[in-house]
Amino acid sequence: MPNKIPRKTIKDILKKNTNMRIGANADLMVQLDLLLFLHRLTEEARAKAFEEKSATIKAHHVQAVAKKVLKSVRG
Repeated sequence: MPNKIPRKTIKDILKKNTNMRIGANADLMVQLDLLLFLHRLTEEARAKAFEEKSATIKAHHVQAVAKKVLKSVRG
């Protein structure tokens, strides 16, 4: 797993894309949401690969479940 994105980078992106004030730990919540989303996406892709009797998760497994996962996590 690669290193997490630096907090400063996340804060800069949030400030650049919104005109609202950002709370003290908002960047940590964004980081956590990203990690939870990636975890769910990989779990679903793993299940799809298992259904197709594949030992590895390939790009088409991730693409097959991406739309479903995005719909489920959308607020």
